[in-house]
Amino acid sequence: MIKLLVIEDDKTLSENMKEIISEIGEVTQAYDGSEGLYEAETGIYDLIILDLMMPEMNGYEVLSALRKKGLQTPVLILTAKDGLEDKVTGFQKGADDYLTKPFYREELLMRIKALLKRSLGLFNENTLEYNGLLCNLGTNEVSYQGELLPIQGKEFELLLYFLQNRNIILTKEQIFDRIWGFDSETTLTVVEVYISNLRKHLRQTGIDKEIRTLRNVGYIMQGA
Repeated sequence: MIKLLVIEDDKTLSENMKEIISEIGEVTQAYDGSEGLYEAETGIYDLIILDLMMPEMNGYEVLSALRKKGLQTPVLILTAKDGLEDKVTGFQKGADDYLTKPFYREELLMRIKALLKRSLGLFNENTLEYNGLLCNLGTNEVSYQGELLPIQGKEFELLLYFLQNRNIILTKEQIFDRIWGFDSETTLTVVEVYISNLRKHLRQTGIDKEIRTLRNVGYIMQGA
């Protein structure tokens, strides 16, 4: 499940955006800069939609703080400001794209999909490919060189999460929150069980060896 964060103080606009982009993924909302910064730092998101003019902290301050902390989540700036200077400032502070209010529904979706395609490899004919492995995001099926693999449900989500975060250390807690949700009634040990099963199902591809356990830290998928 793709996770999107909308940081926008206009609650009516925020709700409208949520309705539009819910077709892409799960949407979390924050209504001021401080709340948005906290949510961005503590949550795991694939893309952030960030308004500029907000109480507590403005969008530029939020963006600067995120980039200084090393958070590279794609950020789409959304604002009524359409001057060149404002756009340049946004990009200098680390924005990935810029959309001016008012906007069309189709343009918002197009911009989001373009950023996700660039960062995650999604929306390329609804598939994600890696070293002969093909993940079909429409059917939730995984195949290797044309042969279907028994990877389904949470295992499928886990595989996607690793593929989308190659060469990045993921803690057990991050994986648990992303795949099962922080309010799940199951325990952290479920992560080890599912990773073990995923490795078995990937054994014939050789990709299982790329998922490494980092003792007392978490896991990392090391690959090109």
